[in-house]
Amino acid sequence: MRAVRVRQPGGPEVIEFVETHDPAPSSGELLVSVALAGVNYVDTYFRSGVYPKAPPFGLGTEGIGTVIEVGPDVTGFAAGDRVAWCDAQNSYAELVAVPARRAVRVPDGIPDELAVGALLQGMTAHFLVDSTYPVAPGESILVHAAAGGVGLLLTQMAARRGARVIGTVSTEEKAELARGAGAAEVIRYDRSQDLAAEVHALTDGLGVPVVYDGVGRTTFNASLASLKKRGTMVLFGAASGPVPPLDPQWLNAGGSLYLTRPSLYHYIDTRAELDHHASAVFGAVLDGTLNIRVGHEYPLAEARRAHEDLQGRRTAGKLLLRV
Repeated sequence: MRAVRVRQPGGPEVIEFVETHDPAPSSGELLVSVALAGVNYVDTYFRSGVYPKAPPFGLGTEGIGTVIEVGPDVTGFAAGDRVAWCDAQNSYAELVAVPARRAVRVPDGIPDELAVGALLQGMTAHFLVDSTYPVAPGESILVHAAAGGVGLLLTQMAARRGARVIGTVSTEEKAELARGAGAAEVIRYDRSQDLAAEVHALTDGLGVPVVYDGVGRTTFNASLASLKKRGTMVLFGAASGPVPPLDPQWLNAGGSLYLTRPSLYHYIDTRAELDHHASAVFGAVLDGTLNIRVGHEYPLAEARRAHEDLQGRRTAGKLLLRV
């Protein structure tokens, strides 16, 4: 089969498209013929070495395809099933061995593109507003990168719950996307001299009860300063780089703040949790209340270009690799 491999960590230039051996399903796994693989910012962390991994290694954890073989000790799946997943290593490939406990059947009526766009990023957005900090009607909340893959979904879900979303974006085009997703207010952080001051001005000087921040280093301090007393800082990514070590006294000085660094995989640890979040997301796609924006699609062989565009902030919405 053909697949993407990285021989040593580095920039997008280290991505190679190679011929390699076909995987075989081990106990508890499904062998899947991949139709589409999802590109996510976490893939750049592995590629660059921010998340260490012994080379050589493959990339990607998310995709959709058709089961062609069921491994030992697997129940509930059969050859021919259309499944999606968000936790199978080496998903930038023509074939992938997917842990059955991480696979979900895709309902009829959801095209492959929307299913991949909905699953990892959709479940991430859902656990953030449903479990990490349950958003309540009437609350003003701050969503960074509101036109990004997760940001657009977060904005839609929070707005649907009755929240007033303040979104940050880097261009006017992205501002329009955020407004279209339900953002009531949009701040251009490339133009803002004091983002926290703008947030306080939009909230009668109170600040927001929660900030959803997937950007990291460049927004972290402003995020903390945007919170009201006893507010919650939800740091779920580091697109601009990791946040430096934090003195817990900052949380006290900011007003007895809460800080969490959640991961999707801790919220879908059991089959019941996975089904809860996946069902909520797929149900919202089916009933039309969640719009999945597929921003760009690339051939599998052009995974390097996908990473370059993602890190160059030339994208909005979900990025896909067509296998």
